[in-house]
Amino acid sequence: MIDVDSDVFATLTAVRRVWAIGAVHGDATRLKKLHAEIAARAQRGDRFVYLGNLVGHGTNILETLDEALAFRRAMFAPGMEAGDFVYLRGAQEEMWNKLLQIQFAANPREVFEWMMKQGVEATLNAYGGRTDEARSLLGEGAITITRWTNALRASTQRRTGHDELLNSIKRAAFTDNRRVLFVHAGIDPHRPLSQQGDTLWWGSGYFSAIDAPYGDVKMIVRGYDRRHGGLSMNQWTATIDAGCGFGGRLAAACFLPDGAATEWLEV
Repeated sequence: MIDVDSDVFATLTAVRRVWAIGAVHGDATRLKKLHAEIAARAQRGDRFVYLGNLVGHGTNILETLDEALAFRRAMFAPGMEAGDFVYLRGAQEEMWNKLLQIQFAANPREVFEWMMKQGVEATLNAYGGRTDEARSLLGEGAITITRWTNALRASTQRRTGHDELLNSIKRAAFTDNRRVLFVHAGIDPHRPLSQQGDTLWWGSGYFSAIDAPYGDVKMIVRGYDRRHGGLSMNQWTATIDAGCGFGGRLAAACFLPDGAATEWLEV
């Protein structure tokens, strides 16, 4: 079930504990508060997973990524590796990536309007893009659209560390003992990880119905729930979404390598 040889999935090594941070949606203020709470509780050997949707919806996209990068610098200790901080691809990061390639879409205007309704407009605005400008050029052909997407790429590259972070995102992550799997929104337990496709960031009705181990995995942790129902956990799954970016709080939880949760936080 777990594809250990693919570089699109992250493996957390030498794990003692893993802090899993739910969807942030551009709320830099809450992320900073959460980071302070985690820093006060962190232990040597802790690992960190951001469960997708760092961007989108909120008004402080740039500041949110800046805060994520600053926290990594502050918490990086001797013996740690870059892979001890993992950023998962959420629906917002997936759509942002698709927006930067929208010149290849068969119907770019339709795709663009759908993305804007899903919350990508906040990220577009943060990097200097304008919806009115986009709408005016999306019918002008691939060359014109490519110039526009290249300008957006250049904008992300000018913000220190942003391009690196957004290009390092993984589809999922798991502990090196394969007991805990971290995803953004959902998983189909009847398919291997390599065949999940969009289920990982758009979710499905499968998640709430999971009632058995997923291969060797004993606990599946997700960071986005369309209902924003708060922190919840049962024998096989955990959801960490208290509605940050939608009027709710930002949530995180700390897991042991066997899947047990030791701490729950909301700010």
